[in-house]
Amino acid sequence: MSKAGLILFVDDDPNTRKVARANLPLDGFEVLVASSAAEALARLDEADPLALVTDLQMPDLDGIALMEQVHARRPSLPVVLVTAHATVETAVAAMRKGALHYLVKPVRWDELALVLRHAVAHERARRDVERLRGELERATGFEELVGGSAAMREVFRVVDQVAGADATVLLRGETGTGKELVARALHRRSPRQERPFVAINCTAVPRDLMESEFFGHEKGAFTGAVARRAGRFEQADGGTLFLDEVGDLDLAIQAKLLRVLQEREITRVGGQRAEKVDVRIVAATNRDLEALVKEGGFRDDLYYRLNVIPLRLPPLRERPGDLPALLDHFLRSFAERFGRAVPSPPPAVLAAAQAYPWPGNVRELRNLCERAALMGWEAVAPLLGQAAPAGPALAPAAEFGLPLLDARARLVERFEREYLTRLLREHRGKVGAVARAAGIAERNLYEKLKAYGLSRDDYR
Repeated sequence: MSKAGLILFVDDDPNTRKVARANLPLDGFEVLVASSAAEALARLDEADPLALVTDLQMPDLDGIALMEQVHARRPSLPVVLVTAHATVETAVAAMRKGALHYLVKPVRWDELALVLRHAVAHERARRDVERLRGELERATGFEELVGGSAAMREVFRVVDQVAGADATVLLRGETGTGKELVARALHRRSPRQERPFVAINCTAVPRDLMESEFFGHEKGAFTGAVARRAGRFEQADGGTLFLDEVGDLDLAIQAKLLRVLQEREITRVGGQRAEKVDVRIVAATNRDLEALVKEGGFRDDLYYRLNVIPLRLPPLRERPGDLPALLDHFLRSFAERFGRAVPSPPPAVLAAAQAYPWPGNVRELRNLCERAALMGWEAVAPLLGQAAPAGPALAPAAEFGLPLLDARARLVERFEREYLTRLLREHRGKVGAVARAAGIAERNLYEKLKAYGLSRDDYR
């Protein structure tokens, strides 16, 4: 992709699209065009533009309606509106709805290029800040591996012992035991700590896209490959690549992964030249790989390549003595985040927590503590098999000290979190079934789960 970045340009006039394709590349932009709002939304699913330029008057949706749909998917994407019928009212309406800028036809391409350079620079900076904030938040994750039990002391010992080496580590353990936290701890304590830590969930990528996800692709390698894309190995070059749920990899990808681990080089999909990569591998699984090898579901040579340093993470039910410390840690963390008092658990709830089997392990406990910090222990006790305290039916309380819109937003957030939690539990974490029951698209559901810190894995 060119240095200036990818722009999505939407206009129903073919001549305008043609001129845009001719002029914007002169300023270093790569241009992806669409002739309608529907086509623009389809393009947005295929590519990752840094800004969008759209005509205001179009047959299917006008530019403002398109912008609203775009911002529902990508809230921060800069949008520039262009129209031949400019009025003060439409300009004000466009800016209030979230447009970055408003230009009048005929387009002055040098003016548009200047606006786009500022828009792209701002969007890149925003993405960098978001990425760094995420890395910073995850970097503190090792503290969440709280516990003084013998099993956890052994985990800490092995991490300290092997972090400085480049040996491949295979993390074994149930869902929610903290495998990614351990992988990040290994990375931060290694000589590679200044280089990228890249994680990929092997169950979250469709089988036909897995090769591209791992190794990248060249422009035009397949439908929708509108630009060259670096795969996870290239992104992690010099650092650590975390392969989560590696036991679920397709056999065809296992063979290609094995070759990369042996040769230390990758070839992008559609490419001809091999590229050297320097990556430390940390893999994780909650499956019995030895049984999979015997059944023919996992390659034995890849298993031996990954199983250099095995490390088992204990489930929470095997270390009930760590529960009080974990509860205190999570409750203090969420109380600080939400500006609330620390909600100490009642003795009956603490006893129930120590007797509860915790199928979602520490992740489930963390989510429960977040719910308690927001909604009180009466919202948590039934989840542990305890009766809720007597009194009126649970209903989210309005925060009357806030402005109306803010208070309403808080109420909606609490309702949606509890609503989705109950559907996830009812459908055992099956996202498709939850989306159908809620009447929303899976894409929107994934975004809400991410926003509310919910994981389908806690309910399987």
